[in-house]
Amino acid sequence: MGILSFFNKEKKDKLDKGLEKTKTNLFSKISKALVGKSTVDDAFLDELEEILVSSDVGINTTLKIIERIQKRVSTDKYMNTSELNSFLKEEIAKLLEENNNDKLSTFENLQGKKPYVIMVVGVNGVGKTTTIGKLANQFKKAGKNVVLGAADTFRAAAVMQLKIWGERNGVKVVEHGMNTDPASVAFDAVKIAVEDQADVLIIDTAGRLHNKIGLMNELTKIKKVMSKIIPDAPHEILLVLDASTGQNAFEQAKQFTSATEVNALALTKLDGTAKGGVVIGIADQFKVPVKYIGVGEGIEDLQIFDRHEFVDSLFN
Repeated sequence: MGILSFFNKEKKDKLDKGLEKTKTNLFSKISKALVGKSTVDDAFLDELEEILVSSDVGINTTLKIIERIQKRVSTDKYMNTSELNSFLKEEIAKLLEENNNDKLSTFENLQGKKPYVIMVVGVNGVGKTTTIGKLANQFKKAGKNVVLGAADTFRAAAVMQLKIWGERNGVKVVEHGMNTDPASVAFDAVKIAVEDQADVLIIDTAGRLHNKIGLMNELTKIKKVMSKIIPDAPHEILLVLDASTGQNAFEQAKQFTSATEVNALALTKLDGTAKGGVVIGIADQFKVPVKYIGVGEGIEDLQIFDRHEFVDSLFN
């Protein structure tokens, strides 16, 4: 079994363990709400709505799920409690399917781009640079030539952290140090990646949200200079979100998707939170595919998101 066989038993065990707090929180509450009931009634649906919202599935997505259950109950005239979990599983899988959260592995398909350019965005503290390091490691193990660009020049720690990841993974890091022009770093990184015939270039960017206009201008400038060398770069704008922040992750997704053309999501720190429902809500509300999830601190614990594996684990 190759390095990219993400769904072997070890990976599945990590996913199960990573979602344990979310499962315990969600299903213990559902079980309590179902005590003494032989069928799903309006009173239970009201409780279920509160449970899903408190699990950070999000109000709009929760209402969508409740509406579908109500429709099913009205059609079948009866739904017992043993059928509920099965139905919830089906509906959540459908929501993720509707947002194309399937077969999105950049590892297996770089879309014929060389280099394939990924610009990574997200606020400070969400695990953005660590996610880049883990991605670089997994690309390298897949036999890809990887270059990193340290365009988060507003924090010395970000540049240093990326350099450490570069050394650890044995990949080149293009950096100009702190307080330098991020767009200049991105331009040089693209130039070097082309010269080195790299397969993948991953660009780190600053994680400031206090001034959305400034953020938008900065990201636009970075994209513009990269396109001077590779017209359709970046090929992927990956937004990293911390799942443990719950509703704050929704707000960050809102801000970044309005500031730039985010087309992929990574949700980190699922193992440390009971708010894993945020994965479902964000995928549904922003119509941006979830591409990676973090289920632990280990370098192999950044997994390609697979909706079937996620839903099976959530309801296991």
